[in-house]
Amino acid sequence: MEFSPLTGRIGGQGAAVWGIHFEALRQRAAGREVIVLSVGEPDQAPPARLIAATQAALAARAVGYSPILGERDLRRAIAARMERRSGAGCGAENVAVLPGAQGGLYAVLQCLAGPEDEVIVPEPMYATYEAVVGASGARLVSVPLRPERGFHLDPAELAAAVTGRTRVVWINTPHNPTGAVMTRAEMEAVGGICRRHHLWLVSDEVYEELAFAREHVSAWSLAGAGERRVVVSSLSKSHAAPGFRLGWAVAPEPLVGHLFNLLLCMQYGGPPFVQAGAAAALAEDLPEVAALAADYRRRAARMVQSLAAAPGCRAHPPEGGMFLMLDVRASGLGAEAFARALLEREAVSVLPCDGLGANGAGHLRIGLAAPDDLLAEAARRIVRFAAGLAGR
Repeated sequence: MEFSPLTGRIGGQGAAVWGIHFEALRQRAAGREVIVLSVGEPDQAPPARLIAATQAALAARAVGYSPILGERDLRRAIAARMERRSGAGCGAENVAVLPGAQGGLYAVLQCLAGPEDEVIVPEPMYATYEAVVGASGARLVSVPLRPERGFHLDPAELAAAVTGRTRVVWINTPHNPTGAVMTRAEMEAVGGICRRHHLWLVSDEVYEELAFAREHVSAWSLAGAGERRVVVSSLSKSHAAPGFRLGWAVAPEPLVGHLFNLLLCMQYGGPPFVQAGAAAALAEDLPEVAALAADYRRRAARMVQSLAAAPGCRAHPPEGGMFLMLDVRASGLGAEAFARALLEREAVSVLPCDGLGANGAGHLRIGLAAPDDLLAEAARRIVRFAAGLAGR
Protein backbone atom coordinates (compact mmCIF):
# COMPACT_ATOMS: atom_id res chain seq x y z
CA MET A 1 0.00 0.00 0.00
CA GLU A 2 1.13 3.53 -0.73
CA PHE A 3 0.81 6.43 1.69
CA SER A 4 1.75 10.10 1.70
CA PRO A 5 5.31 11.22 2.51
CA LEU A 6 3.95 12.50 5.83
CA THR A 7 3.73 8.97 7.17
CA GLY A 8 7.48 8.59 6.86
CA ARG A 9 8.09 11.74 8.88
CA ILE A 10 5.89 11.05 11.90
CA GLY A 11 7.56 7.86 13.11
CA GLY A 12 11.20 7.58 14.11
CA GLN A 13 13.02 7.11 17.39
CA GLY A 14 10.70 9.36 19.38
CA ALA A 15 7.68 7.22 18.56
CA ALA A 16 9.60 4.00 19.28
CA VAL A 17 10.45 4.92 22.90
CA TRP A 18 6.86 4.17 23.94
CA GLY A 19 7.30 0.45 23.28
CA ILE A 20 7.96 -0.52 26.92
CA HIS A 21 5.12 1.71 28.15
CA PHE A 22 2.65 0.09 25.77
CA GLU A 23 3.86 -3.36 26.82
CA ALA A 24 3.34 -2.41 30.46
CA LEU A 25 -0.23 -1.34 29.70
CA ARG A 26 -0.81 -4.64 27.87
CA GLN A 27 0.45 -6.61 30.86
CA ARG A 28 -1.67 -4.58 33.26
CA ALA A 29 -4.76 -5.17 31.12
CA ALA A 30 -3.97 -8.89 31.24
CA GLY A 31 -4.02 -8.81 35.03
CA ARG A 32 -0.40 -8.25 36.05
CA GLU A 33 0.09 -5.64 38.78
CA VAL A 34 2.56 -3.31 37.08
CA ILE A 35 3.71 -0.02 38.61
CA VAL A 36 3.53 2.29 35.59
CA LEU A 37 5.95 5.21 35.88
CA SER A 38 6.51 5.60 32.14
CA VAL A 39 3.93 8.34 31.49
CA GLY A 40 3.17 11.75 33.00
CA GLU A 41 -0.46 11.26 33.96
CA PRO A 42 -1.23 13.02 37.27
CA ASP A 43 -2.69 10.77 39.95
CA GLN A 44 -4.18 13.65 41.97
CA ALA A 45 -7.77 14.83 41.68
CA PRO A 46 -8.48 17.88 39.48
CA PRO A 47 -9.54 21.10 41.26
CA ALA A 48 -13.15 20.99 42.47
CA ARG A 49 -13.92 24.26 40.66
CA LEU A 50 -12.86 22.78 37.32
CA ILE A 51 -15.13 19.76 37.73
CA ALA A 52 -18.11 21.70 39.09
CA ALA A 53 -18.04 24.34 36.35
CA THR A 54 -17.69 21.69 33.64
CA GLN A 55 -20.62 19.68 35.02
CA ALA A 56 -22.76 22.80 35.32
CA ALA A 57 -22.07 23.77 31.72
CA LEU A 58 -22.86 20.26 30.51
CA ALA A 59 -26.10 20.22 32.51
CA ALA A 60 -27.00 23.55 30.89
CA ARG A 61 -26.57 21.84 27.50
CA ALA A 62 -23.44 23.70 26.43
CA VAL A 63 -22.89 21.11 23.72
CA GLY A 64 -23.07 23.14 20.51
CA TYR A 65 -20.29 24.42 18.30
CA SER A 66 -17.92 26.88 19.94
CA PRO A 67 -15.94 29.72 18.34
CA ILE A 68 -13.02 28.43 16.29
CA LEU A 69 -10.35 30.03 18.48
CA GLY A 70 -12.18 29.23 21.73
CA GLU A 71 -14.83 30.77 23.93
CA ARG A 72 -14.18 34.44 24.59
CA ASP A 73 -14.35 34.06 28.39
CA LEU A 74 -11.68 31.36 28.30
CA ARG A 75 -9.39 33.32 26.00
CA ARG A 76 -9.72 36.34 28.28
CA ALA A 77 -8.92 34.21 31.34
CA ILE A 78 -5.82 32.74 29.69
CA ALA A 79 -4.64 36.19 28.59
CA ALA A 80 -5.18 37.71 32.03
CA ARG A 81 -3.30 34.83 33.63
CA MET A 82 -0.37 35.26 31.25
CA GLU A 83 -0.25 39.02 31.80
CA ARG A 84 -0.43 38.56 35.57
CA ARG A 85 2.40 36.05 35.61
CA SER A 86 4.73 37.44 32.96
CA GLY A 87 4.26 41.16 33.49
CA ALA A 88 3.89 41.57 29.72
CA GLY A 89 0.75 42.73 27.94
CA CYS A 90 -1.54 40.00 26.64
CA GLY A 91 -5.11 40.10 25.34
CA ALA A 92 -7.71 37.60 24.18
CA GLU A 93 -6.61 38.35 20.62
CA ASN A 94 -3.26 36.70 21.47
CA VAL A 95 -4.87 33.38 22.49
CA ALA A 96 -5.91 30.32 20.51
CA VAL A 97 -7.53 27.41 22.37
CA LEU A 98 -6.26 24.06 21.11
CA PRO A 99 -6.67 20.32 21.83
CA GLY A 100 -4.03 20.01 24.54
CA ALA A 101 -0.45 21.30 24.51
CA GLN A 102 0.44 18.51 22.10
CA GLY A 103 -2.16 19.71 19.60
CA GLY A 104 -1.01 23.27 20.23
CA LEU A 105 2.62 22.51 19.43
CA TYR A 106 1.64 20.64 16.29
CA ALA A 107 -0.54 23.50 15.06
CA VAL A 108 2.06 26.17 15.85
CA LEU A 109 4.86 24.32 14.04
CA GLN A 110 2.60 23.79 11.03
CA CYS A 111 2.21 27.56 10.80
CA LEU A 112 5.84 28.49 11.43
CA ALA A 113 8.09 26.00 9.61
CA GLY A 114 8.14 24.08 6.36
CA PRO A 115 10.44 22.34 3.88
CA GLU A 116 14.03 23.61 3.85
CA ASP A 117 13.56 25.31 7.24
CA GLU A 118 15.43 24.22 10.37
CA VAL A 119 14.00 23.96 13.88
CA ILE A 120 16.51 23.91 16.74
CA VAL A 121 15.49 21.77 19.72
CA PRO A 122 17.62 21.02 22.82
CA GLU A 123 18.11 17.31 23.51
CA PRO A 124 17.19 15.06 25.17
CA MET A 125 13.73 16.13 24.10
CA TYR A 126 10.18 14.93 24.67
CA ALA A 127 9.34 11.91 22.56
CA THR A 128 6.85 13.60 20.21
CA TYR A 129 8.99 16.59 19.22
CA GLU A 130 10.82 14.77 16.44
CA ALA A 131 7.58 13.82 14.70
CA VAL A 132 6.00 17.27 15.17
CA VAL A 133 8.96 18.87 13.39
CA GLY A 134 8.90 16.13 10.77
CA ALA A 135 5.20 16.66 10.11
CA SER A 136 5.91 20.29 9.25
CA GLY A 137 8.46 19.20 6.65
CA ALA A 138 11.26 21.07 8.42
CA ARG A 139 14.56 19.57 9.59
CA LEU A 140 15.22 19.11 13.30
CA VAL A 141 18.61 20.36 14.51
CA SER A 142 19.51 19.36 18.06
CA VAL A 143 21.73 21.09 20.61
CA PRO A 144 22.89 19.25 23.73
CA LEU A 145 21.56 19.45 27.27
CA ARG A 146 24.52 17.81 28.96
CA PRO A 147 24.16 15.78 32.18
CA GLU A 148 27.29 17.41 33.62
CA ARG A 149 25.56 20.81 33.32
CA GLY A 150 22.45 19.53 35.07
CA PHE A 151 20.82 19.35 31.62
CA HIS A 152 20.92 23.15 31.30
CA LEU A 153 21.34 24.75 27.88
CA ASP A 154 24.65 26.35 26.92
CA PRO A 155 23.61 29.48 24.96
CA ALA A 156 26.92 29.41 23.05
CA GLU A 157 26.07 25.98 21.63
CA LEU A 158 22.62 27.21 20.67
CA ALA A 159 24.09 30.24 18.89
CA ALA A 160 26.56 28.03 17.03
CA ALA A 161 23.69 25.88 15.68
CA VAL A 162 21.93 28.80 13.98
CA THR A 163 22.24 28.86 10.18
CA GLY A 164 20.64 30.79 7.37
CA ARG A 165 17.86 28.20 7.29
CA THR A 166 16.97 28.32 10.97
CA ARG A 167 13.37 29.42 11.45
CA VAL A 168 12.43 28.33 15.00
CA VAL A 169 14.08 27.73 18.36
CA TRP A 170 11.88 25.39 20.40
CA ILE A 171 12.47 25.16 24.16
CA ASN A 172 10.69 23.46 27.05
CA THR A 173 10.78 24.68 30.66
CA PRO A 174 10.36 23.04 33.13
CA HIS A 175 11.89 20.40 30.92
CA ASN A 176 10.62 16.96 30.02
CA PRO A 177 12.36 14.54 30.48
CA THR A 178 15.20 16.09 32.52
CA GLY A 179 13.35 18.25 35.05
CA ALA A 180 15.63 21.25 34.43
CA VAL A 181 14.07 24.71 34.93
CA MET A 182 15.62 27.50 32.86
CA THR A 183 16.98 30.47 34.77
CA ARG A 184 16.07 34.02 33.79
CA ALA A 185 19.60 34.54 32.47
CA GLU A 186 19.31 31.45 30.26
CA MET A 187 15.90 32.50 28.98
CA GLU A 188 17.13 36.01 28.20
CA ALA A 189 20.17 34.58 26.38
CA VAL A 190 17.89 32.44 24.20
CA GLY A 191 15.64 35.44 23.56
CA GLY A 192 18.65 37.51 22.54
CA ILE A 193 19.77 34.89 20.02
CA CYS A 194 16.28 34.78 18.53
CA ARG A 195 16.10 38.57 18.26
CA ARG A 196 19.50 38.86 16.60
CA HIS A 197 18.66 36.27 13.97
CA HIS A 198 14.94 37.12 13.59
CA LEU A 199 13.87 33.65 14.73
CA TRP A 200 10.64 32.43 16.24
CA LEU A 201 10.89 31.30 19.86
CA VAL A 202 8.41 28.54 20.72
CA SER A 203 8.26 27.71 24.43
CA ASP A 204 6.48 24.60 25.72
CA GLU A 205 5.52 25.60 29.26
CA VAL A 206 3.07 22.82 30.08
CA TYR A 207 4.88 22.17 33.40
CA GLU A 208 4.93 25.87 34.35
CA GLU A 209 3.03 25.29 37.61
CA LEU A 210 5.45 22.56 38.68
CA ALA A 211 8.70 24.54 38.93
CA PHE A 212 10.02 24.08 42.46
CA ALA A 213 13.78 24.72 42.43
CA ARG A 214 13.31 28.28 41.14
CA GLU A 215 10.57 30.49 39.75
CA HIS A 216 9.32 29.65 36.28
CA VAL A 217 10.26 32.29 33.69
CA SER A 218 7.94 32.47 30.71
CA ALA A 219 9.16 33.31 27.23
CA TRP A 220 6.27 35.79 27.08
CA SER A 221 8.09 37.92 29.68
CA LEU A 222 11.11 38.56 27.43
CA ALA A 223 11.42 42.25 26.60
CA GLY A 224 11.45 43.03 22.90
CA ALA A 225 10.57 39.49 21.82
CA GLY A 226 6.85 40.16 21.32
CA GLU A 227 6.80 39.84 17.57
CA ARG A 228 8.12 36.27 17.43
CA ARG A 229 7.41 34.53 20.74
CA VAL A 230 4.88 31.74 21.27
CA VAL A 231 3.98 30.04 24.56
CA VAL A 232 2.07 26.75 24.59
CA SER A 233 0.52 25.27 27.73
CA SER A 234 -2.52 23.34 28.95
CA LEU A 235 -4.60 22.08 31.86
CA SER A 236 -3.17 18.57 31.62
CA LYS A 237 -0.39 18.80 34.20
CA SER A 238 -1.17 21.96 36.15
CA HIS A 239 -4.79 20.98 36.86
CA ALA A 240 -4.39 17.18 36.71
CA ALA A 241 -6.81 16.98 33.78
CA PRO A 242 -5.09 15.44 30.73
CA GLY A 243 -8.33 13.91 29.48
CA PHE A 244 -9.85 17.35 28.99
CA ARG A 245 -7.50 17.90 26.02
CA LEU A 246 -7.63 21.62 26.71
CA GLY A 247 -4.54 23.60 25.73
CA TRP A 248 -3.67 26.98 24.29
CA ALA A 249 -1.12 29.00 22.41
CA VAL A 250 -0.31 32.60 23.33
CA ALA A 251 1.12 34.29 20.27
CA PRO A 252 1.24 37.46 18.16
CA GLU A 253 -2.08 38.26 16.47
CA PRO A 254 -0.93 37.41 12.92
CA LEU A 255 0.00 33.88 14.01
CA VAL A 256 -3.32 33.51 15.86
CA GLY A 257 -5.01 34.36 12.56
CA HIS A 258 -3.20 31.50 10.83
CA LEU A 259 -4.10 29.16 13.70
CA PHE A 260 -7.75 30.14 13.12
CA ASN A 261 -7.50 28.91 9.53
CA LEU A 262 -5.81 25.68 10.57
CA LEU A 263 -8.39 24.99 13.29
CA LEU A 264 -11.19 25.80 10.86
CA CYS A 265 -10.14 22.95 8.62
CA MET A 266 -9.07 20.59 11.41
CA GLN A 267 -11.13 20.87 14.59
CA TYR A 268 -13.85 23.51 14.10
CA GLY A 269 -13.82 24.53 17.75
CA GLY A 270 -13.56 22.55 20.98
CA PRO A 271 -16.19 21.31 23.47
CA PRO A 272 -17.86 24.37 25.04
CA PHE A 273 -18.61 22.65 28.36
CA VAL A 274 -14.90 21.80 28.78
CA GLN A 275 -13.99 25.39 27.99
CA ALA A 276 -16.47 26.67 30.59
CA GLY A 277 -14.77 24.55 33.23
CA ALA A 278 -11.34 25.73 32.12
CA ALA A 279 -12.39 29.38 32.23
CA ALA A 280 -13.55 28.98 35.82
CA ALA A 281 -10.37 27.12 36.83
CA LEU A 282 -8.01 29.66 35.23
CA ALA A 283 -9.74 32.77 36.54
CA GLU A 284 -7.61 32.71 39.68
CA ASP A 285 -4.78 30.73 41.27
CA LEU A 286 -6.26 27.66 42.97
CA PRO A 287 -4.84 26.00 46.10
CA GLU A 288 -5.10 22.54 44.52
CA VAL A 289 -2.72 23.67 41.77
CA ALA A 290 -0.15 24.95 44.26
CA ALA A 291 -0.43 21.66 46.15
CA LEU A 292 0.63 19.74 43.03
CA ALA A 293 4.03 21.44 42.97
CA ALA A 294 4.52 20.62 46.65
CA ASP A 295 3.62 16.99 45.93
CA TYR A 296 6.19 16.63 43.17
CA ARG A 297 8.89 18.43 45.12
CA ARG A 298 8.41 16.01 48.03
CA ARG A 299 8.15 12.93 45.83
CA ALA A 300 11.27 13.87 43.86
CA ALA A 301 13.34 14.36 47.02
CA ARG A 302 12.24 11.02 48.45
CA MET A 303 12.82 9.17 45.20
CA VAL A 304 16.32 10.60 44.78
CA GLN A 305 17.14 9.59 48.34
CA SER A 306 15.78 6.06 47.88
CA LEU A 307 17.53 5.48 44.55
CA ALA A 308 20.90 6.48 46.02
CA ALA A 309 21.12 2.88 47.19
CA ALA A 310 20.91 1.48 43.63
CA PRO A 311 24.38 0.24 42.53
CA GLY A 312 25.54 1.59 39.20
CA CYS A 313 22.78 4.21 39.10
CA ARG A 314 22.67 7.94 39.79
CA ALA A 315 19.52 10.05 40.08
CA HIS A 316 19.55 13.65 38.86
CA PRO A 317 17.45 15.75 41.28
CA PRO A 318 14.80 17.50 39.14
CA GLU A 319 14.14 21.22 39.46
CA GLY A 320 10.54 20.95 38.33
CA GLY A 321 8.02 18.82 36.47
CA MET A 322 6.94 15.30 37.35
CA PHE A 323 9.92 13.17 36.34
CA LEU A 324 13.46 12.44 37.38
CA MET A 325 16.32 11.12 35.29
CA LEU A 326 18.21 8.03 36.44
CA ASP A 327 21.65 7.50 34.93
CA VAL A 328 22.17 3.73 34.55
CA ARG A 329 25.30 3.82 32.40
CA ALA A 330 27.40 2.23 35.15
CA SER A 331 24.93 -0.60 35.74
CA GLY A 332 26.21 -2.84 32.96
CA LEU A 333 23.05 -2.46 30.88
CA GLY A 334 21.91 0.17 28.40
CA ALA A 335 18.76 2.11 29.21
CA GLU A 336 16.54 0.09 26.87
CA ALA A 337 17.78 -3.27 28.18
CA PHE A 338 17.57 -2.04 31.79
CA ALA A 339 13.97 -0.87 31.34
CA ARG A 340 12.86 -4.07 29.61
CA ALA A 341 14.42 -6.32 32.22
CA LEU A 342 13.03 -4.15 35.04
CA LEU A 343 9.53 -4.58 33.63
CA GLU A 344 10.01 -8.31 33.15
CA ARG A 345 11.50 -9.07 36.57
CA GLU A 346 10.12 -6.37 38.87
CA ALA A 347 6.90 -5.21 37.15
CA VAL A 348 7.99 -1.55 37.07
CA SER A 349 7.61 0.43 33.86
CA VAL A 350 9.93 3.40 33.16
CA LEU A 351 10.85 5.20 29.94
CA PRO A 352 14.30 4.64 28.39
CA CYS A 353 15.67 7.91 27.00
CA ASP A 354 17.97 6.48 24.32
CA GLY A 355 15.62 7.67 21.58
CA LEU A 356 15.25 11.19 22.96
CA GLY A 357 18.67 12.44 21.89
CA ALA A 358 22.33 11.58 22.38
CA ASN A 359 22.48 13.06 25.88
CA GLY A 360 19.53 10.95 26.99
CA ALA A 361 21.36 7.72 26.17
CA GLY A 362 21.91 5.56 29.22
CA HIS A 363 19.21 7.34 31.22
CA LEU A 364 15.72 6.39 32.34
CA ARG A 365 12.85 8.83 32.83
CA ILE A 366 10.98 7.87 35.99
CA GLY A 367 7.55 9.38 36.49
CA LEU A 368 6.52 10.76 39.88
CA ALA A 369 2.80 10.70 39.12
CA ALA A 370 1.87 7.94 41.56
CA PRO A 371 0.94 7.81 45.25
CA ASP A 372 3.80 7.85 47.73
CA ASP A 373 3.45 4.20 48.69
CA LEU A 374 3.69 3.04 45.06
CA LEU A 375 6.71 5.24 44.43
CA ALA A 376 8.40 3.84 47.53
CA GLU A 377 7.70 0.29 46.35
CA ALA A 378 8.95 1.09 42.85
CA ALA A 379 12.18 2.50 44.31
CA ARG A 380 12.69 -0.67 46.36
CA ARG A 381 12.24 -2.81 43.24
CA ILE A 382 14.65 -0.67 41.19
CA VAL A 383 17.28 -0.87 43.94
CA ARG A 384 16.79 -4.63 44.19
CA PHE A 385 17.08 -5.05 40.43
CA ALA A 386 20.24 -2.89 40.26
CA ALA A 387 21.76 -4.80 43.17
CA GLY A 388 21.12 -8.03 41.29
CA LEU A 389 22.99 -6.67 38.29
CA ALA A 390 25.90 -5.62 40.50
CA GLY A 391 25.96 -9.08 42.11
CA ARG A 392 26.41 -10.73 38.78
